[in-house]
Amino acid sequence: MRCLVAKLRLLIIEDNPVLREGMAALFSQRPDLAVVTSADSALDLQNARDANPDVALVDLGLRHRDSLRIVETLRRASPGVGVIVMDLLPVQEDIVEFVRAGVAGFILKDAPIDDFVRTIRAVAEGTTVLPPPLAGTLFSQISGQAVERGQAAAAVRMTRREREIIGLIEDGFSNKEIARRLHIATHTVKSHVHNILEKLALHTRLEIAAYAHRGGAATNRSP
Repeated sequence: MRCLVAKLRLLIIEDNPVLREGMAALFSQRPDLAVVTSADSALDLQNARDANPDVALVDLGLRHRDSLRIVETLRRASPGVGVIVMDLLPVQEDIVEFVRAGVAGFILKDAPIDDFVRTIRAVAEGTTVLPPPLAGTLFSQISGQAVERGQAAAAVRMTRREREIIGLIEDGFSNKEIARRLHIATHTVKSHVHNILEKLALHTRLEIAAYAHRGGAATNRSP
């Protein structure tokens, strides 16, 4: 009997039709990926809700639209969507802006298709994916900002479980991996991450990791 695989639902926003259609065709060949819609510009809020994507791929350099605004629109319409920004030569300042808008991943547009697929799967599991050449300096910049904001919320007490999860996020674990390690449900991990972000007045998992990396929170890790 054939095993059915739950497919990740993809949204592609890219204004080069050859690249957009080529990506859609290549992704559709993967058994765990399904392109639910693609476009050359911003989708309105209702269309984004209707598409119900798990992951959205957005071209950073759209010729006639503001890519950052598109990301913000997508995040408002579908808060659970993992957004990946594509570019040929990403600039650190651009990446910082997109991270603040809630982007979870970045990939070079000329990367091999297997790199795209790995990034899509990682972001869908709750992992942040940064371009390796920029990861170090970007992490340092976001780290300082995260600690400053986190210090303003230092009086807020974290539960033992929240401290464990902060430590595991710092170590790069996805929500699914944290759930397995702590023997709890993935949706429970998501709830804890949401509470941590609210308590520390942060916006992304990357900021949680940066905050912990700079000693913003004493963490207890399970063995």
